[in-house]
Amino acid sequence: MPGTTVLIKLRPLLNLMVALMLAGCVTNPISYEEAPPKIRHDLTEYPIFNDQVTGIAVSREGRIFVNFPRWVNDPLYSVAEVLPDGTLRPYPDNNWNRWGTDEKRQPGAHFICVQSVFVDKGDRLWILDAASPGFKGVIQGGAKLIEVNLATDRVERVFPFDATTAPINSYLNDVRLDPRGDFAYITDSGSGAIVLLDLSNGSSRRLLANDPSTKAEPGFTPVINGRELRDEQGHPPQIHADGLALDTKGDYLYYHALTARSLFRIKTELLRDQTLTEPQLASHVERLAETGAVDGMVMDSNDNLYFTALEEDAVKRYSPQGKISTVIQDPHILWPDSMAITFDNYLYFTASQIQRMPRFNHGKDLRAPPYSYFRTWVGME
Repeated sequence: MPGTTVLIKLRPLLNLMVALMLAGCVTNPISYEEAPPKIRHDLTEYPIFNDQVTGIAVSREGRIFVNFPRWVNDPLYSVAEVLPDGTLRPYPDNNWNRWGTDEKRQPGAHFICVQSVFVDKGDRLWILDAASPGFKGVIQGGAKLIEVNLATDRVERVFPFDATTAPINSYLNDVRLDPRGDFAYITDSGSGAIVLLDLSNGSSRRLLANDPSTKAEPGFTPVINGRELRDEQGHPPQIHADGLALDTKGDYLYYHALTARSLFRIKTELLRDQTLTEPQLASHVERLAETGAVDGMVMDSNDNLYFTALEEDAVKRYSPQGKISTVIQDPHILWPDSMAITFDNYLYFTASQIQRMPRFNHGKDLRAPPYSYFRTWVGME
């Protein structure tokens, strides 16, 4: 696949101890690495997308899947596979990618506004449809999680979400699958919550919907490319629980609101415990680190957590010891968005140029196709 090599820049690491404690949250001591780890200095950019890309997923065989949300324009495809020659094919087929006037009566059978894709340990592709085109509200019957069998390229199951799980002002953002394959964890960045989906029966619950950990932090305004991120009314956007990741055993769920500084985690067994009240559940939330604005997150096989650092055009790593280091930083990375990591330690991530959208530039569309995805190796030397 064609690509261009981009020069790497590593910033000095923070040496700041974080003492902030949010109400109802356990705060762990934070430490930072004194020097960056040895990593391979390579980053490859693939500027091949005409439509604004967000999600990316990679199968064990190296198949690459991406998605294009219906935000400003109607994308050619909502979900596509990137073929070895760099071209796209609608995935899993054309029919799922046909949502328009004739298909609005069947919102559960077509992609409406897909926000993310994820390949689980069983090599199944999961597609999360927020069903809120242009962030104007969830289309009734459209919010859903779709499971695709990559061996047959066929949809196996569809899990629809009703208005109780996906209210009209919600925006289902990202998804992770429990290693045991019995639960899915989903963030809602529109109204702020963690959605727990029981894959055995399709039931779902909204959790931590009233807890500060799933909400944008008051008074926080991201500064990206030297400019404060503000909407048409001049206000910082309130983008709630966004990125999430599970450790390798599925014991902890890590999550982060986008317009916020704080990284949190909670034990998954507590999320699954239906006897706990919301205040009881919230009392077990742990605040781990101060990071700045974060979009996508992913965990490697050694429980290193990678997260996108929007304000620094960078990807960073949070180690199991609580240390944060910069993995890669480059001005070409315009809003690093979603991420995927392979078994051989290649990290893939997209650049969605969200800061250039009309809503953040007084109605002017400053996005500049082609949109890119990147690949870099993150194994230690």
